Amino acid sequence: MSDGFKGFTDKEDKELKLNIRTSEINKIIKQYKKLKKYNKSSMYEITKLSGQETAVEKLVNEFGIAPEALED
Repeated sequence: MSDGFKGFTDKEDKELKLNIRTSEINKIIKQYKKLKKYNKSSMYEITKLSGQETAVEKLVNEFGIAPEALED
């Protein structure tokens, strides 16, 4: 089994504390849910089949995420 994401340091004895605003996390989750809903819609399929660039493809091109990472 995988040990999971260890980060970029070799030392495992240090703790990392992050202060993350829950409002920002909620915005990201809301955007993600909208994209997943759009991904399942017929409008997405029509746009994809017509050869136009979809909103998901625009994000992939903008941020450079591998298309394989987006597949369910």
